[in-house]
Amino acid sequence: MTPASRAQAAIELLDQIIAAAREGGAAADTLIARYFAARRYAGSKDRRAVRELVYAAIREHGELPPSGRAAIAGLASYVDAFADADWRKELPWFSADLFDGSAHGPAPLSANEVWRPGQLGGWAMSQVLAAVDHDDREATALLERAPLDIRINRQVAGSVEISGGEAIAGLPDALRLPSGTNVEGLDLWKAGGLEVQDAGSQIVTQAARAQPGQRIVDLCAGAGGKTLALAAAMENRGALLATDSDRARLSRLAPRAERAGVSIVETRLLDPNREAEALADWQAQADAVLIDAPCSGTGTWRRNPEARWRLTPARLAKLVETQARLLEIGAGLVRPGGALVYIVCSLLDDEGAGQVARFLGDHPDWSAEPLSLPAGTPHGAGLRLTPLRDDTDGFFVARLSAPC
Repeated sequence: MTPASRAQAAIELLDQIIAAAREGGAAADTLIARYFAARRYAGSKDRRAVRELVYAAIREHGELPPSGRAAIAGLASYVDAFADADWRKELPWFSADLFDGSAHGPAPLSANEVWRPGQLGGWAMSQVLAAVDHDDREATALLERAPLDIRINRQVAGSVEISGGEAIAGLPDALRLPSGTNVEGLDLWKAGGLEVQDAGSQIVTQAARAQPGQRIVDLCAGAGGKTLALAAAMENRGALLATDSDRARLSRLAPRAERAGVSIVETRLLDPNREAEALADWQAQADAVLIDAPCSGTGTWRRNPEARWRLTPARLAKLVETQARLLEIGAGLVRPGGALVYIVCSLLDDEGAGQVARFLGDHPDWSAEPLSLPAGTPHGAGLRLTPLRDDTDGFFVARLSAPC
């Protein structure tokens, strides 16, 4: 592909991503994979260059741009200003000169095509800025490229050495790998010895204090990243129930558990609004219930920057309502004296500290336990992790104790 055709490909992809953000369609990663699956002539360098350009445009646009062309044109207009940005080092070939009308390239820009990206603009970013006391550094850190972290499965792997891998303070089973490492190509991954998991995700899972022989519920297990971390802490002894209402996501857990040598996990698909019925056999039985609740994902913008374009007041209100309902369901599963661990990958207080404060207000016999984790700053009744302070994805976590 020529540089101009790369720019045109980025425009076409951004048109799809913008439409998906408006309509609740597939995520950017999925759309990019589909795009290149239908264009196998594009080499690996071309695919990487287009992907980098797409994500650079997304990161620089806090508000939804009117079109892919406007997004790329806006980025091109700021090339000189962004000379020191990481993406400029990856894309030295990109400039406004690529709008040259060449074959397979974008048409020349007209005089009235003016679009200025604003990285910290948009409603979603305004909510985050308010949550971090309008600290631009915290907000900007949310849009930097995320590192590649792995969790070592000690049930399978002993000592692990991976070229370029760096230890992460406070996490003896974690490594940070060079960006672009093909983890799934590693023999140790194929043997079940590694899982890709952000350091922050590993840290907040520690709030469950999982021990061998316990009975634990992972109420919003998804594909099972935290489930497998819990199983590792339990040394594959005890009972671990992983539930979710998303069949496709939950179906990925069983093969992951088998690969990791985990045999204590039972998966259970739940029907929304009928969860208590399906979990009747676990009522007041769990030593700990972990709720990694559906949320705005503001803490994961480093990985999914287009999520800013999807968050609206109505969507946030619906998420907050769902989180409150899940807390009630989870509380019913905790045995007397057990713990409810509430996690969101969000920096918004409506979803984090505020949500827990509301629960404790409605349940005065419950209490928040102090947390001592490898990272995080006290926030409300729990801890908050941020990319700026902790070099992790953003999280809020609280551990709540049931009355005896």
